[in-house]
Amino acid sequence: MPTVANMDSTRRPIALDEKTFRLLFRTSLLLKGAFSLLEIAGGILAYFVSQEYLLRLVTMITQEELTEDPRDFVAQFLVQSAQQLSVSAQHFAAFYLLSHGSIKTALIAGLLRERLWYYPLSMLVFGIFVAYQLFRFQVTHSLWLMALTILDIVIIAMTWHEYRFLRRRMRTTS
Repeated sequence: MPTVANMDSTRRPIALDEKTFRLLFRTSLLLKGAFSLLEIAGGILAYFVSQEYLLRLVTMITQEELTEDPRDFVAQFLVQSAQQLSVSAQHFAAFYLLSHGSIKTALIAGLLRERLWYYPLSMLVFGIFVAYQLFRFQVTHSLWLMALTILDIVIIAMTWHEYRFLRRRMRTTS
């Protein structure tokens, strides 16, 4: 069953065939998997990097910008954040990144292996992540967080489509 992806200038639907959709799904999983591995690496770094080192690094990165414009919002925000980072906040960030990245990596590995039970589990877990991200958006108003949330919703919809496809394929081959 073709999926309508877009309309051309004559308003006729442009079909996205199943093979292309599945390739797009797998590619999005690989990208999401790469990002989850970066989260794991970031979590490890967040746990082992000292607050002093982090402050020195941020100061070094922002020094030139603050010399040019002492009121630079982004540079000031980064320095203040590094100065106010508590050990408990650092450990929470490390734990969050490690657990979030590890869970996503395991789920994505199961989806790439086409293990059927991973699909509903992944949709549930990604849905929980979306709910948390929406909650965090209410606090931070981060556009990056909203973009990530929208991407996760698209991945959930693609996962649902792929799950239905695999179930149909399994029924016809049985």
